[in-house]
Formats: sequence, structure tokens, C-alpha cells
Amino acid sequence: MTTTDLVLTAEGLTKSFGGVHALKGASITMRRGEVTALIGDNGAGKSTLVRCLSGIHRPDSGTITLDGEEVQLDSPLDARAHGIETVQQNLALVEDLTVWQNFFVGRELTRGVGPVRLLDRRAMREQAGQLLSGLAVNVPPVTSRVRRLSGGQRQAVAIARAAGWGSAMVIMDEPTAALGVQETARVEEVIRRLQDSGVAVLLISHNFDQVLRLAQHVWVMRAGLAVAERRADQTSGDELVALITGAKAA
Repeated sequence: MTTTDLVLTAEGLTKSFGGVHALKGASITMRRGEVTALIGDNGAGKSTLVRCLSGIHRPDSGTITLDGEEVQLDSPLDARAHGIETVQQNLALVEDLTVWQNFFVGRELTRGVGPVRLLDRRAMREQAGQLLSGLAVNVPPVTSRVRRLSGGQRQAVAIARAAGWGSAMVIMDEPTAALGVQETARVEEVIRRLQDSGVAVLLISHNFDQVLRLAQHVWVMRAGLAVAERRADQTSGDELVALITGAKAA
């Protein structure tokens, strides 16, 4: 692997909240066009690491490098400006807005001349439709209100929105939690299509079958550190459990 294969390098990230040391020098890398899984027990530091990478928390020390350039992510807007999108567990969708409106919250397209600008609703509807159809997501028309969508459809909308804006990487936190078999399969297909488009995906999941099915690379976290890494085709669910618990050394 050359350095040009890496879309993200996080080195020595630390983060404390009072006397709680959530990250103690965690380091991970991600390759472009791959699904990288991040696994570990509750309290291992996964959520804090994700929040540092998505601009929600600023690490106390350590560096984050994107495409070979060190970056400072002071806010989610900073992360988005660098091409990092995050699909949170709560999806962050506005129930009373339509699908296309959710795509463009805070990023509305306008038309007009000079200071006189109007919302370009047609352009936003068309662009949202293209993003959804390009990912082959089976969802209702973009004019549908989010509250009428199923759980799987909401997940698909949130992922498609992230895919549409995330040019470098997309972070997905338990993207199929509480979904049925068919809806899970649909979301996993979206993740594969996202990967095929060359985007790096960071998948946080407790489902090891899913991890081994979707990911090419796996990082294991324990006690605020990334303690092990494995290529997915060279490990097993049993080994991952042993690495998480510490029953097996890295």
C-alpha cells in the first residue's frame, strides 16, 4: 500500500472529558474506495473517535490527515468542507420536510441576479432525484415527506444525502440498527454502491457478520486505543471477539 492509497490517517488522537480519558492515542488509516469497519465494546472509544473525525469534538492532541494534508476539524461544517459526511444513528432528518428538502437543509440552491435570490426548488428536486436514483435506492418520490417513509427508506435517504455531499469519506454509525432483513439488505447495497463510486466508508457496527460481509479492513478499539487491525478476508468473527475482549493479542 502506498501513501496515495490513503484517504485518511488519524495519528495519536487523545480526548478527555474531565477525568475520563476517552481516547488515549488512537490511530487508524482508511483507504479510498474501501469500507473500513470500526469495532469494539461500549466505552472503547469508537463514538469519541467518530466525533473527532466528523468535527463534533476537537481532539486534545494528535493529527488528522486527509489526502496527505493535515486538517483541523473544528465543527461538522469544517468536516463537510473537507468532504466528510456522517450518517448518525438518529439520521438527523427533519420529519415534516420532504426528501429533497432534507437533502438541502443549510445548503439550499438559489437563482437570481445580485442580492435578489430565490430558492431554486426545481433544481434541488432534480438533483436529489438524481442522487437517489444513482444509488438505486427504492424510495418514494423526492416530494414525499420523511415521516411517511419506512425505517429502511429513511436510512437510505440519510445515506444517499451523505453520499451526495461526501466527496472523500462517509461515516456510518450502526446504519442498519433496528432494521428488518429486507431493509438491511437495501442499505447494504447502498453502501456497496457508495464504495464502488470510490468513496471511503467508515462503518461502525456491532454486527460482525455484516462487518465481514461489507468491509475490507477492520480496526479494533479497546480502552481508548485502536489495538488491532485486520484485513476482513483474513480474519473471523471469533478472532474479532477475542481481539475486542483482549483474549487474543494484536
